[in-house]
Amino acid sequence: MQLYNTLSAEERAKLIDEAGQERLTLSFYAYAKIENPKKFRDDLFIAWNALDALGRIYVAHEGINAQMSVPADNFEAFRNTLEEYDFMKGIRLNVAVEQDDHSFLKLTIKVRNKIVADGLNDETFDVTNKGIHLKAKEFNQLLDDPNTIVVDFRNHYESEVGHFEGAITPDVENFRESLPIINEQLQNYKEDKNLLMYCTGGIRCEKASAYFKHQGFKNVYQLEGGIIEYTRQIKEDNISSKFIGKNFVFDHRLGERITDDIISQCHQCGKPCDNHTNCANDACHLLFIQCDDCKAAMENCCSTECLEIIHLPAEEQKKLRKGKQVGNKVFRKGKSDSLVYKKSGNLSDQPLAKAISNDVRQKIKQKKVLIGKSEHYFKNAKVAQFILSNKTLSVGDKVLISGPTTGEQEIVIADLFANGVQVETANSGDQITFEVPFRTRLSDKLYKIIQPS
Repeated sequence: MQLYNTLSAEERAKLIDEAGQERLTLSFYAYAKIENPKKFRDDLFIAWNALDALGRIYVAHEGINAQMSVPADNFEAFRNTLEEYDFMKGIRLNVAVEQDDHSFLKLTIKVRNKIVADGLNDETFDVTNKGIHLKAKEFNQLLDDPNTIVVDFRNHYESEVGHFEGAITPDVENFRESLPIINEQLQNYKEDKNLLMYCTGGIRCEKASAYFKHQGFKNVYQLEGGIIEYTRQIKEDNISSKFIGKNFVFDHRLGERITDDIISQCHQCGKPCDNHTNCANDACHLLFIQCDDCKAAMENCCSTECLEIIHLPAEEQKKLRKGKQVGNKVFRKGKSDSLVYKKSGNLSDQPLAKAISNDVRQKIKQKKVLIGKSEHYFKNAKVAQFILSNKTLSVGDKVLISGPTTGEQEIVIADLFANGVQVETANSGDQITFEVPFRTRLSDKLYKIIQPS
């Protein structure tokens, strides 16, 4: 029985595009006692692979933590696979605010010691003895209480782009670091303060709420369903948002906009910006915030050193990566000295700028036309090959190349070849090639930018 992925991410993305099905990005978790996590993992893989469900899932003796992409047509069948387990009957599925068919491109289910690493070795700690769950309206009300302390149990790179007003935002890179820090900081408030906590989907603050009850805190509360469910409720019930900025997410989107407030800066120039990216140097792959101007100037790199490396021959780059094992560190969040405007902990609630509104974004989207799909990338020549399936394309036209790994990259066509011959204009059906300053993938799409009249 096949219990692994046989297709690459690029091949999967191409199949998703060809299928043309709507997909839902969702997440869920459950703390439970699972006797045989390995068998549980195998059973889930077989059931979900048959439904074309993709995602990143962790299972352990203490439960399951899942972020997934599921075809909308298979949603009920997927839910039925969960209902087969008593501890997941009626489980809440947090559906993403912004949908993206390429949010996940593989089905990966891993067995871990814990679904949330906490650094605890206390057998008396009961993770199921959790704090009181609050819905969005109740959370807002308690947040307004001057007797409340609110804590963000996410990491510094998450809280930097968005957090609740007045929240304590620990300068940590993982959840297990935050528990002792917050415990020590709040030792004098065990009896008389409301301890209010939140995270992305609820899984971290649920364990944190149990931990702080175990530590003797009396009034412990948590945001039910995390920021994802909070956002759904404030939109559905027309409630004012006390969360400002973006909610960081752990798929290729790297963020969902909750409000139009931009509270962070480009780590390279200091301009208001909240767009995370990964360094284009595969031997670095550092996660950082980069504005469009710096992205163009630095070619998606975090430093001049990385910029120099990506221009080396492919074989030399491969030698530099050897032994570094960066393949499993796609979300490496190390703090680099080259990032001048990097900020962590004690973050401000003051917006630095406003993002483009949904209405304006929609108008911008209408100014691009899909004209082709990627066929090949010639690594040594740095040339991309596409099949032009719609419209014409001419030298001087501005195009957008978009894909789950490539992101969104705009360039102006300087030289154009159609079917191997240099031309000024290519037509529908032509096989076209042109130089690009970045790598393209099979899943990439080619759009022509239509200038407004």
